[in-house]
Amino acid sequence: MCRVLEINRSSYRYWREHPKKTPPERLKLIAELKRWFGLSNGSAGERTLVTLLGTSGFKVSRWLVNKLMKQEGLVSRQLPQHKYAAAEKEHLSIPNILGRKFNPEKPNQVWCGDVTYVWTGSRWLYLAVVIDLFSRRVVGFATSNSPSSEVTKKALRMAYESRGKPKGLLFHSDQGCHYTSKTYRQLLWRSGIRQSLSRRGNCWDNAPTERFFRSFKTEWMPRSGYFSFAAGVSAITQYITGYYNRYRPHKHNGGLSPLAAEAEHKKTYNGLASFS
Repeated sequence: MCRVLEINRSSYRYWREHPKKTPPERLKLIAELKRWFGLSNGSAGERTLVTLLGTSGFKVSRWLVNKLMKQEGLVSRQLPQHKYAAAEKEHLSIPNILGRKFNPEKPNQVWCGDVTYVWTGSRWLYLAVVIDLFSRRVVGFATSNSPSSEVTKKALRMAYESRGKPKGLLFHSDQGCHYTSKTYRQLLWRSGIRQSLSRRGNCWDNAPTERFFRSFKTEWMPRSGYFSFAAGVSAITQYITGYYNRYRPHKHNGGLSPLAAEAEHKKTYNGLASFS
């Protein structure tokens, strides 16, 4: 065989007697890489994995992560960017107060929300979320088999109660009927929350919420949806509470997850308060 393959017999014997071994540290790195990749449901790419591995104490480059992903057959399920059309028509009675100012200085200043739908075998599941723009944390969410105002009100109530009924809030959404209905606007008024609406047909006015839905559908949801309504609800809850808020790094947060970003802000705020 050495003659056929034109290999020196001495080289072959050396190769047999000195098998290539993977260093223990590299094995630990690969194991941690696979753990984070599995936790992200196969959605994490090179940049995300570099950040997640950093939280585990591994300082690696994107080049090394790319090499290890190819070596282990790990392929991210992220999709390329999509271009959206733009429009400029505002709501007749509710202006766009937010004006794409997506970077509030602290939590519970600006929330945004929207509704999307997910196929669950024989019917649609509708998901409403409320996101705090400071950290991009999902502070409220609700599911339903109907895209009515009830599901958006339920998500808002969850956010309002879980955040301790904050004052001086601005809530931004699109012009969907579940946000412009009389009952929803009454709930905002009773909670002391000002309302802001995107311009009609302009999804960029509510880009952070649209980005969250894109992340869920490309990172977590199977392309064909879920086999049952209960399975869809379970997967959504696991994504939001078990991965997105707790672990998923955000460029907006400097690579921190929403929970970590809020914890860092609280630490800084308390430090400044005690100093003053």
